[in-house]
Amino acid sequence: MRAYAMTNIGAKRNTNQDYAYFSVEQIGNLPNVLIVADGMGGHKAGEVASEQAVNAVLQSIKENEKKDKISIIEEAIDVANVKVFEMATKDEKFKGMGTTIVVATLENNNLYVANVGDSRLYLIGDDIRQITRDHSLVQEMVSIGELDKESAKTHSRKNVITRAVGVERKVTADFFEAEISEGTKILLCSDGLTNMVEDADIKDIVDRCSDGNMEEAVHKLIDAANNNGGLDNIAVVLAEV
Repeated sequence: MRAYAMTNIGAKRNTNQDYAYFSVEQIGNLPNVLIVADGMGGHKAGEVASEQAVNAVLQSIKENEKKDKISIIEEAIDVANVKVFEMATKDEKFKGMGTTIVVATLENNNLYVANVGDSRLYLIGDDIRQITRDHSLVQEMVSIGELDKESAKTHSRKNVITRAVGVERKVTADFFEAEISEGTKILLCSDGLTNMVEDADIKDIVDRCSDGNMEEAVHKLIDAANNNGGLDNIAVVLAEV
C-alpha cells in the first residue's frame, strides 16, 4: 500500500479542526492504519478533539494484543471517546467538543472500516462507492423516505450530525468490510470535501492524476473543494493497494 494525507483550513474558517493520519507500516496488530477526524466545538476545542481522538486511537491500537481487526478498532474508538468526553467535562474551554472519526485497515485485500459521524470512506475503481454511512440528520431523513438524496445535498441542516466521539459517555461506531482489488483507491475524507465536490468529480480528479500520484491527487481534491467555495476545513487520506 502507498498513501498520502493532507488537511487544509479551507477558504472561510479561522482554525483547522480536521485531522488526517496514515501509516502504511504495522501498528500493534494492525498491518496499516488510515484515519480522518473532523472536530467540532468552540474556539480551538474541535481542533483539540480531533487530535486527541486520533492520538488515543493510535495508542490503543499499539497496546491492544487482540488479533481481530474489528475488535481492535472498536476498543480504540471507545478509548478515544472516553478521552475526549472526560476532557470536555473537566475543562470549561472544551465543553461540548467532539469529533467525527473514520478508521480503516487493510489486510490481505480485506478492508476493515469503522466510522462515527459524517466523515466518509470511499472506494474508487471502475466507479466510486461510499462504504460508510453518515450519522447525520439528513441521512436519517433519506433512510425513512422523508428526503431524497439530491435534496439532502442542499438541505439547510445537512451538517447536523447525530453521533460523534466525545459527546456522550458511550458511543457506537458502525463497522464495514469490503474486498479490495489491486489498483483500487481508498479515500477517507471530511465533509469539507464531500460538501464541495460531487462524488463523480472526486473520481475524475483521482483518475486523471498521472501514474496514480497520491500527493498530486490529494492536492487537487483540496483545490477543487476550495475553488467551489471552501466553506469548511478539508481532510483527505488517499491510499492505493
